Amino acid sequence: MAQSEGWSLIVHGGAKPWDPAEEQANRDGVDQAVRAGAAVLAAGGSALDAVETAIRTLEDLPIFNAGRGSVPNQAGGIEMCAGLMDGRDLSAGAVGAIREVRNPIGVARLLMAEKEVLLVGEGATRFAKDKGVPLASQQELLAEAEKHAATEGQHDTVGAVALDQAGNLAAGTSTGGINGQKVGRIGDSPLPGGGLYADNHIGAVCFSGDGETITRLALAGRIMASLEDGEDVEKAIAKSVAKLPGTGGAEADGGGIGIRKDGQIGWAHNSPMFAVGMLTSRMSGPAVYLHKSEEAEGGARR
Repeated sequence: MAQSEGWSLIVHGGAKPWDPAEEQANRDGVDQAVRAGAAVLAAGGSALDAVETAIRTLEDLPIFNAGRGSVPNQAGGIEMCAGLMDGRDLSAGAVGAIREVRNPIGVARLLMAEKEVLLVGEGATRFAKDKGVPLASQQELLAEAEKHAATEGQHDTVGAVALDQAGNLAAGTSTGGINGQKVGRIGDSPLPGGGLYADNHIGAVCFSGDGETITRLALAGRIMASLEDGEDVEKAIAKSVAKLPGTGGAEADGGGIGIRKDGQIGWAHNSPMFAVGMLTSRMSGPAVYLHKSEEAEGGARR
């Protein structure tokens, strides 16, 4: 856990099974994303822009289950979800079960200017096309997804949380869902209060893991209530993640990242792997980890 001033950024590449063959790709990808988002903050950009930039980077890397690396559903198609929230005014934009777009987080960002918070399925894809969002065919997306194991139930979501120089917070998520999920399934990722939340007066958080259980627990909402009561951000996340198995069963796991309004950064997980990268205005370079134990050992790994 780190205490920061100025700007701060923390990103994650998903709570997922540990695959030794993909360790370096996860480290490199998270490192690339945190550097991209941090460049926005260092130049005086907004937390919202930094979060979108970091997540776009993760969506473009097939190692992560988001955007180009999304896993196929039960019918063999790609349906993705993404969400963004701005702590300045609680504005939010989210898409669920969207198809044929390369960067779902960009569609969520465009929706923030509209009255609607969440568009799903055909409506979300039509909105993206109307806005001229770059498209990718199902065949292109599936070609990238072939790297994933065929095990049903695989889940992971990428996300980012940022605090900018003006003291504004933002949070975002993007996911390709669960390998073999039912057509039309939407998990916690795009839901404010479920998979993400941001409020300048409190803090910002986002999650990855068992989406149905995270939704049932309204996990992001629980964290925000704890932070508002003055709880340490990392303890609040750890306490909430620990509730997953008791509600969703032994296989229900996940991880979360967060920044409190005072700049305190925290993260916790009970999944085998949780790729996390962080960088603040007080650090000389990114810290990147694949498991909380690596941070406890006293050194970032890349």
